[in-house]
Amino acid sequence: MHLLVRWLLAPLARLIYRPVVLDADRVPRHGPVILAANHRAAIDTAVIALAAGRPVSFLGKAEYFIGRGVKGRALASFLSALGYVPVDRGNAKAGLAALEAARKVLDAGGAFAIYPEGTRSLDGRLHRGHTGVAALALATGAPVVPVGIIGTEWVQPVGVRFPRRRRVTVRFGAPIDFSRYEGLENSGVIRRAATDQVMDAIARLSHQEYVDTYHQRPAA
Repeated sequence: MHLLVRWLLAPLARLIYRPVVLDADRVPRHGPVILAANHRAAIDTAVIALAAGRPVSFLGKAEYFIGRGVKGRALASFLSALGYVPVDRGNAKAGLAALEAARKVLDAGGAFAIYPEGTRSLDGRLHRGHTGVAALALATGAPVVPVGIIGTEWVQPVGVRFPRRRRVTVRFGAPIDFSRYEGLENSGVIRRAATDQVMDAIARLSHQEYVDTYHQRPAA
């Protein structure tokens, strides 16, 4: 399945959608790295995977990996090939489990992508980042490469099941090294400062208006 995604589906997607990828050489080709991106549409994960130039891991709901039968096993295999790491998000320790899963990827020298806002922006603005991205960087020593994704909200707007053919731009920023904060990973002030630095870089890459409030989904 991994070979199918890498050698068939990925080139086909590039051919159809022709994304504009800028400064992908800023993503280290080896060693641990955190890709921190804005989040506009469900397709963002696939876009990052296509543009990064190396395998990238993402968090995925654990229930997607435990389906029964041929269909369930095929879905689990497909998600694994895309780089998803299963995490149980249905309990009180979900946040810690997510950070631990991400840390395992980084400790093994892999690339891990995260959306610091925590969810898709529905108003088009870039919202305050949660400090998980800083916690990961400070705990592992991995550099953070900010990523600005532009146009995916038109490829797959909320409620649209199948992606439309629209041009997407992905811009990679210069890696941010937080080694100067070594030994201070337990400081909330340091985690906040590091996260704000990442969000500022993402805002410049994505050209989004930044608002210093967490994103809140509208009440159902």
